[in-house]
Amino acid sequence: QVQLLESGGGTVQSGGSLRLSCVVSGNTWNRDCVGWFRQAPGREREGVATIETPSGIVTYADSVKGRFIMFQDASKNTKYLQMNALRPEDTAMYYCAAAVRDCSRLAAATWNDWGQGTQVTVSS
Repeated sequence: QVQLLESGGGTVQSGGSLRLSCVVSGNTWNRDCVGWFRQAPGREREGVATIETPSGIVTYADSVKGRFIMFQDASKNTKYLQMNALRPEDTAMYYCAAAVRDCSRLAAATWNDWGQGTQVTVSS
């Protein structure tokens, strides 16, 4: 079983920045993909950014390209999402997820393991 623990959410003004962290632990031997997803009230969960752990290759949703950066630490056990130039429409619960393969997929339904989420609120 894989455990994912998110942290770093909070409230920030429009144009501000936040950094989210996701610690991945447990039976991760076949979980090469880790992703950040978000879900706003009344909306479907959507992919934000994903990383292929061995190579570090990252895929971004069009809505966050140029503003968000996903990266991992040297141990590859902690994944980060640096969020810059935040907008009110970025307000959502942000989740970390893991998957076995096809790391560039942004469709939430195809990911296997999920954290509890961390709330991000951007005020205008």
